Amino acid sequence: MENRLLKLLGDPAYTPSNVPQLVKALHLRSGQQQELQSVLRDLVTKGLILRTKGNRYIQAAEADLVPGVISINRAGKGFVQPDEPGLGEISIADRNTDTAMHGDRVLVRRDVKPQGLRKPISPEENTGKVVRILERTRSQFVGTLMVTKQALFVKPDDPRLPAAVMVPPPKDVGRKAAAGDKVVVELTAWESASTPPEGEVIEVLGPPDEEGVDMLSVLRHYDLPLHFPKNVLHEATTVARSRPDNQPSAEECKGRVDCRPHNVITIDPDDAKDFDDAICIQRHGADQWRLWVHIADVSHYVKPGSHLDIEAGKRGNSTYLVDRVIPMLPEALSNELCSLKPDVDRLTKCVEFVLAKDGKVVSSKFYAAVIRSKRRFTYKQAFEVIGRPPQGEIEQMLHEAHQMAQRIRAHRFRDGSLDLDFPENKIRLDEQGRVLRIERIENDESHQLIEEYMLLANEAVAGRLMQLDTPAVYRVHESPKEKRLKDFREDVLSHHVPCGNLMHRPEVQKLLAHLHELPIGPALKIGFLRSLMRARYAVEPLGHYGLAKTKYTHFTSPIRRYADLVVHRALFEKPPTPGEARQIADHITATERNSSDAERDSKDVKLYAFLEAQIKTKRFQPYAALVTDVRNFGFFVDVSDLGLSGVVPFSAMTDDFYVFDPGSGKMHGRRTGRVIQLGDRVEVQVRSVDRYKKQVDFALTKGSSVKSEKPQARDERRPEKTFKRPKRPKHSWKGKGGKR
Repeated sequence: MENRLLKLLGDPAYTPSNVPQLVKALHLRSGQQQELQSVLRDLVTKGLILRTKGNRYIQAAEADLVPGVISINRAGKGFVQPDEPGLGEISIADRNTDTAMHGDRVLVRRDVKPQGLRKPISPEENTGKVVRILERTRSQFVGTLMVTKQALFVKPDDPRLPAAVMVPPPKDVGRKAAAGDKVVVELTAWESASTPPEGEVIEVLGPPDEEGVDMLSVLRHYDLPLHFPKNVLHEATTVARSRPDNQPSAEECKGRVDCRPHNVITIDPDDAKDFDDAICIQRHGADQWRLWVHIADVSHYVKPGSHLDIEAGKRGNSTYLVDRVIPMLPEALSNELCSLKPDVDRLTKCVEFVLAKDGKVVSSKFYAAVIRSKRRFTYKQAFEVIGRPPQGEIEQMLHEAHQMAQRIRAHRFRDGSLDLDFPENKIRLDEQGRVLRIERIENDESHQLIEEYMLLANEAVAGRLMQLDTPAVYRVHESPKEKRLKDFREDVLSHHVPCGNLMHRPEVQKLLAHLHELPIGPALKIGFLRSLMRARYAVEPLGHYGLAKTKYTHFTSPIRRYADLVVHRALFEKPPTPGEARQIADHITATERNSSDAERDSKDVKLYAFLEAQIKTKRFQPYAALVTDVRNFGFFVDVSDLGLSGVVPFSAMTDDFYVFDPGSGKMHGRRTGRVIQLGDRVEVQVRSVDRYKKQVDFALTKGSSVKSEKPQARDERRPEKTFKRPKRPKHSWKGKGGKR
């Protein structure tokens, strides 16, 4: 009935009609009116149709109304991603977001101006106004209880949410609430943007400096579950116990390609337990190689519609917080039966490649297999082996796999892939949950080895799904908006760095390569990353801009990503319906972003406490920082050792009176003549931490000098040696565990 109704409302001859008129126009029986009303309510909720005065219905598009999901930045500006594929992002000024909150589904009226003889409006100029909240994504959030003489209110931790939620005195919440406590508030009413929202405190977490409250706040704010439901755990335990030796039975291995004799290996982080993927490579004739990419066969154990499947779909992905993992699947599967551990039989879905000696794919095929991993490498171990002569056939194969991966990587960049890599930081905590140390994780050649084979498998599977024309979920990274690239280009040129038309990929690659050689390069590269779209999931194979791939999906991590589990089923079993696939794609895009925000916040709360302790004890640590922007109130810095950005305000610079020159984008000290500009290297220490605004202010350390190192000339670099230890690249985007 839904399709018939939408077809009727879309007919050019249709006039706005009420329910009795629609019953007649659709030739429905009298008993079907209730069904019609249910469909109408559902379509109104989805934002596809609109009920006008007189209870008449029209298509929302006829009134320039577009449903979509709104993202709101910290300045209050909104960006709506329309539900309909192909429609560009709609910008919403802060005054036009109404009562929408970050992540809500909203109905937006697009601004349509008479064009006359003017040029058509470009997608970058799409603007609009929120006219209705279709669905609140979240009604509960975490904040600080504030008490005044007149009222109680909660100040949300998330700066993208309303500034204050009015609440009555908390009752029946388990523990007494005090001013300054972290609490969970339930939104009960917010009728108009001109009035503050109202809510009710439903849980008191405790003082913000009490042990464990910081992480509990993150868990509650992002609605992350601490435990699995009993029926899910029971199902996982039943699956595991049915295999007493924690291995698949001989019956389960029947009909699969037996790859147990192969030298299959895994390479993962030191603390990993969920081994999704494994590889093996062998010479195939004089000029070719055979490559096996094995991925854990989660779909064999997690059946559609089971309790395990429903919970995995709800979670969407595993979430890696600074102090714990919130897994998508119970440990009996994620860390045991599905994990490709060494010296035990494991079921996999395999992509087998025949590769030319230069790394190009000659052929590929897909099948179910059984393996027995010969060795588990950590990235550090693999990197050490690659940097010296091999010992034994396993290490020899690792060397061969590394050499082939580098050829494939070279092809990928020749084909237009962008080098968007930056190092990552891993925070190590002590037993009390305090920052012990911060480790730098480089995307070295051991990471690249696995990454290239995973990218190859993801691309091959996407191509096969497109060839089969079966409904599935694809990983997409759309091209950036032309206006953003133009604005970035103007910024680059203002710093006297040559820059061509960035709408042409070779010019982007040329610029990124040049930035590697400039002191100002990392700062400008951060600016380029900010101009890009966020990757997401979609049912349309829209390609991946960053990787320069027209065919791409996620296939290689089904233990920790529901998208990959769906893709396994689509390729080897029963695919979802187009409607189911679209619903899944939208949902897992939302869960991934929710997890990403939670992971970032979990790091931030630990770092804030770490820096606040320095302020309290006055034991300041110096940090190397990169100047990323200069304004009339100070300059922004990226502190890579902390993984934080912050500002050095003019008020923190007491050695001179500084003046900002908007023409050059530089600041000058009147007395000393000191100049600070984009790309400068400085040394800073923490000055203040604002948890509410999620901002950190820094100050220059005493005697800090500005450094602008010149890049080393190419002919001054040392020549390569036969078994030279691989260089760790200066920049890293995402390795195997990333989110390409």
